[in-house]
Amino acid sequence: MVAHSKLNQIFSYQNWVHAVSGAAGGCIAMSTFYPLDTVRSRLQLEESGEVRSTRQVIKEIVLREGVASLYRGLGPVLQSLCISNFVYFYTFHALKAVASNGSPAHQSAFKDLVLGSIAGIINVFTTTPFWVVNTRLRMRDVAGTSDEINKHYKNLLAGLRYVAKTEGVKGLWSGTIPSLILVSNPALQFMMYEMLKRNVMKFTGGEVGSLGFFVIGAIAKAFATVLTYPLQLVQTKQRHRSKEANDASTSRQAASRKQDVGMMELMISILQHQGVRGLFRGLEAKILQTVLTAALMFMAYEKIASTVGLLLKRNA
Repeated sequence: MVAHSKLNQIFSYQNWVHAVSGAAGGCIAMSTFYPLDTVRSRLQLEESGEVRSTRQVIKEIVLREGVASLYRGLGPVLQSLCISNFVYFYTFHALKAVASNGSPAHQSAFKDLVLGSIAGIINVFTTTPFWVVNTRLRMRDVAGTSDEINKHYKNLLAGLRYVAKTEGVKGLWSGTIPSLILVSNPALQFMMYEMLKRNVMKFTGGEVGSLGFFVIGAIAKAFATVLTYPLQLVQTKQRHRSKEANDASTSRQAASRKQDVGMMELMISILQHQGVRGLFRGLEAKILQTVLTAALMFMAYEKIASTVGLLLKRNA
């Protein structure tokens, strides 16, 4: 009887509502602020010691490659993000329902952190191959990018097939170790979001407007991003690497694309050649993109979930 009750909590319709709302909210937010994510990727993958602002990179991309380049790879990213957000939101809320037995009194910041970490681990093993291909797709036709990427990464499915064929399972799950460590990012984000949301709802008597959700989401994401950014930079570099370091104008650049380079080795190399500043390259664009995207995502997610909830009540 208890097992049946737990299964009902895991496979409840409410969890599906949260998952679909999270996926839809994420896609809406990413579509809105995608150019900032393009800039962030470019800055993270650069090897030069020059520090450029987000505005400078956007201007350079538009002048050299056209406005459309700011949205290169958006389709595959939205596909992957939809899957990733669905998995994360569903897992997090299913675990939350089981752990709290449906009682808000049983919720706490520490529980949210633990549940967010478990949901993040499940999400990493499920969706990493999609993000590996996405990182390479968005670099197609960019100056200095290898012919291998330009030729074989036509779309998400083609990229997945090519990586599986040439690099095997190891290639598909490249960057998994920093990704597992980075489950702390969404876990910290959800912990802060749920904690702020509970306190604001207590203060306002349960009413939170769209602007309130936007601000709460922004604060939560900024908190998580700053704490985990160096690992995110290393993860991006690991996902972008390929078997052939065609662009080997310097030994350092060749080493950074070497297939077997490890997380710590790469981090030490960045520190040696670029200093501490190198570990935070692209942070400005990352903060702008992730904070605004997360804020809009949570606002859209809450509104979609509440709207669907009201519709279900009316039809009940």
